[in-house]
Amino acid sequence: MFAAALAATGAAAGRSTLLVDADPWGGGADLLVGAEEVTGLRWSDLAATTGRVAAASLRGVLPVVDDVAVLSWGRDEPVPVAAGAARTVLTAARRGHHLVVADLAHRGDAVAEALAMATLTVLVVPAQDARGPVMDMVMAEVTKDNPGQQVVLDRLLDLALITTLRAWFARPEAEAPGWYRAQSDPIVGSALRLLHDTPAYPWTVAALAAKAGASRAALARRFGELVGEPPMSYLANWRIALAADLLRDTDATVEAIARQVGYANSFALSVAFKRLRGVSPSRHRLAG
Repeated sequence: MFAAALAATGAAAGRSTLLVDADPWGGGADLLVGAEEVTGLRWSDLAATTGRVAAASLRGVLPVVDDVAVLSWGRDEPVPVAAGAARTVLTAARRGHHLVVADLAHRGDAVAEALAMATLTVLVVPAQDARGPVMDMVMAEVTKDNPGQQVVLDRLLDLALITTLRAWFARPEAEAPGWYRAQSDPIVGSALRLLHDTPAYPWTVAALAAKAGASRAALARRFGELVGEPPMSYLANWRIALAADLLRDTDATVEAIARQVGYANSFALSVAFKRLRGVSPSRHRLAG
């Protein structure tokens, strides 16, 4: 419901909008917007897509209702969407629309791809799962008008985010990402903290292993097992995620941001950014 409302708002504001239903177990975004009977491709038609898809081609074959294009599931049994297919389709979607709103499932390869490409992620946790002292303090603070309120709220909201994530990942059906589970590992947890705190450092696996107190082979093996990708691949994605936030939230130049997150210059950042996000840093900033 939230994703459909957000897509409708974007379309009403004049933005070319695509609503992506990435939850095969949900109620169906097409039903919410009235597109269930509208002719067009569904995920089942695109599940095995490989290579590059032209943005205009994708835009032209999807159902459209009230200026909102919709990519959803049919009424048949959901077809698994491979990570590569999700990446290809979502990359084309971003190139062909000003706004792409994706309603994600709790798990699956397509979810991981969508999260990696997202400019902004909204996590919805049922209120009953996130109740606690921190939330009570937040609610009490917003009803006051005391000096320093904004500073207090900033700190409380940081804590609220952490407690909300803990509640989300503590659910029996949750599949916490590898980096979250790896935080408690003495070797990989240490390596992750180093990468998170000093992304601009010229890290190598050998240097990271030395700081984490492990051999290069042990770190590489353990990191891959727990996080699901090699240390340097994780670092590249982390740097690009930081760069994406800085592009959206600051007026710093691409050159300055490149150096801040660990790239030698704006060209190196642009190459990496387009490879991982499908768009250039400047296009990402304009879309934000």
